[in-house]
Amino acid sequence: MATINLATDYKGYVDEQFTAESKTSLLTNRDFDWIGAHSVRIYKVTTSPMNDYGRNGATSKNWSRYGAVSDLDATTEEMALSRDRSFTFVIDSLDMDETKLALEAATALARQQREVVIPEIDMYVYQKICSGAGTKPEAVDLTASNIYDEVLKASQTLDDAMVHEVGRVLLVTPAVYAMMKKNDEIVLQSDVGNDLRLRGVIGLLDGAMVIKVPTIRLPEKFGFLLIHPMATVAPIKLEDYKIHDNPPGINGNLVEGRICYDAFVLKNKAKAIYYQAIV
Repeated sequence: MATINLATDYKGYVDEQFTAESKTSLLTNRDFDWIGAHSVRIYKVTTSPMNDYGRNGATSKNWSRYGAVSDLDATTEEMALSRDRSFTFVIDSLDMDETKLALEAATALARQQREVVIPEIDMYVYQKICSGAGTKPEAVDLTASNIYDEVLKASQTLDDAMVHEVGRVLLVTPAVYAMMKKNDEIVLQSDVGNDLRLRGVIGLLDGAMVIKVPTIRLPEKFGFLLIHPMATVAPIKLEDYKIHDNPPGINGNLVEGRICYDAFVLKNKAKAIYYQAIV
């Protein structure tokens, strides 16, 4: 039995598909090293308050002129991958021959990625981001006349939370994008690099990259999302893809795939996510 292991050879093609078919890479980061690890721990360290310096000596309450000495807390947040998913299917040799190679293992594997694997990951990541958002105002009825005001509220909220202005992403549904096009106050900057256009960026609004995602991949009642990628990490471990040629009991190809992934909103950076639901 011959086995073609595509973990290496196919990975480059899979990465290209993720870039073309999924836009989650624009909303998330890869700041942590998951190679050889199934989970990572990050430290959350507190800070010390400012005091009035005792120039004339320490007060009766403090032994130091610098004020009361406080301890810093260092707690950990563990992120362990919880999604270990797989698939398998058979392509019979006679089926392959009689369909003029339409049922061919490599193209079937690409189709599986494009139509099943990537949509599943997208829906999971978007759900995790929206549920973990640091700001979730009450649902509103978005219209062409109020959409810009609501986006400006989101932008102001991120400003007040001291979130970086550069790198923000505004994610909308096709319906909300249509509202934006009808609002005379909204002027989308079209000066976007070709690399970003290939990744799905359709323009810039107040410095934020605007991307449009099919409604079916987003949570129910989704309005829009304003986010900075620093808030969410979405590791994807493409562990194994194989095509078995004539394995025992099968005349043809047995295709197997396994993918381990997850998405996490960093608690200290959740304020970098503003999720607006609709009524």
